[in-house]
Amino acid sequence: MKQFSELGLAESVLRAVSSEGYTRPTPIQADVIPAMLAGNDIVGIAQTGTGKTAAFVLPLLHRIAEQNRRPQPKTARALIITPTRELAAQIADNINAYGQHIRHSSAVVIGGAKPGPQIRALARGVDIIVATPGRLEDHMQTGAIGLTETDTVILDEADQMLDLGFMPAIRRILAKLPEDRQTLLLSATMPKQIRSLASDFLNDPVEVTIARVATPVELIEQKVIFVDKASKRSTLVEIISNEAIERAIIFTRTKRGADVVTKHLNRLEIPSAAIHGNKSQNQRKRALANFKSGHVGILVATDIAARGIDVDNVSHVINFELPNIPESYVHRIGRTARAGKSGRAISLCDPSEREYLADIEKLIGAGIRQDRDASSYDPAELGPPVKTKKKQRTRSRGGRPGRNHRGGADRSGDGAGAARHHGRPGQKRRRSKPKAKSPAK
Repeated sequence: MKQFSELGLAESVLRAVSSEGYTRPTPIQADVIPAMLAGNDIVGIAQTGTGKTAAFVLPLLHRIAEQNRRPQPKTARALIITPTRELAAQIADNINAYGQHIRHSSAVVIGGAKPGPQIRALARGVDIIVATPGRLEDHMQTGAIGLTETDTVILDEADQMLDLGFMPAIRRILAKLPEDRQTLLLSATMPKQIRSLASDFLNDPVEVTIARVATPVELIEQKVIFVDKASKRSTLVEIISNEAIERAIIFTRTKRGADVVTKHLNRLEIPSAAIHGNKSQNQRKRALANFKSGHVGILVATDIAARGIDVDNVSHVINFELPNIPESYVHRIGRTARAGKSGRAISLCDPSEREYLADIEKLIGAGIRQDRDASSYDPAELGPPVKTKKKQRTRSRGGRPGRNHRGGADRSGDGAGAARHHGRPGQKRRRSKPKAKSPAK
């Protein structure tokens, strides 16, 4: 296996990699870094956690170190587009870590933060912009940033951007870039629409495909509990009480559902925090920081808000509501059993979700082990009931909740529309060193 020193990276980049504790690249890094340094367009297909971020960040920083020139005002030399704010923040942390010995500038352009600081950063010109599509288009339309000098563009998690409905915005952004540029498209899967995007905007790309190391079915202990909808919250508390939970992520389909579950747990003195698209960027960062630090042991999240969250030692994933898109189930449970550790995924399935369960089992090619019927739980063991307002939940058009909206109900979190609702500015990020022996996303 190659060493990082054999890939042709600048000495200042190699020093940063070494100081982070890495010597050997992951397979996708070993293939993508030389191809990117050679100037090729690239289609990279690899699952989350294989080191895709470092695969493109390191060559970008190498180029900045070698060229040693400042960008023009209101321009960017490189553009990285991501589907979510959290993933943008993580990429920015990687840029800071691996660029510690290089003079460089970067800006994070995302919704949920005040536009003023972003506009001021862009006015000076930056080497690298990390952006979500909606807020980037906002700044392009107001003239805060132009892309005529951008020579490298990277689309990260392209399949998730497709799920979130970003493809029209991506096509508009790419159309504004110079034709003579380098384009990278990175994705865990390669559906037809992504292939079409690559065909339209990439020039004779090198294709790098990294086989899946293992499937979630092989790594994670899964079970499903059949329960009526009214008993879900008491069943959830029963699970939390009986399981040896180190750190857990609970998934709901909707933002309101995440808030309801969080309030219920906190009333029972079970510390938890919610993260979803209606939260300001500052609230989302605080919730994630508290979860990472262990101040709260449970994070309640929607599918969209959870994109890009990479937290170690998540022992349990609990699906309070099954996703209506089966691929989301795989993304959800993939938050546990990382770095060789074991993990458990527990799903609560009410009668209206049986069809979702069938779709999930078809996708993963296996049946999920069924636990005892939750109706046999003794509510007296759970303490006094929590008073909640009874409200009739309505179903979305099309019968099944959210079925008409690919990617789940929480589409507003990082979409083009949501990016226009500006919340409070984010707090200063603290860089944390990755623990794996190869840089991973």
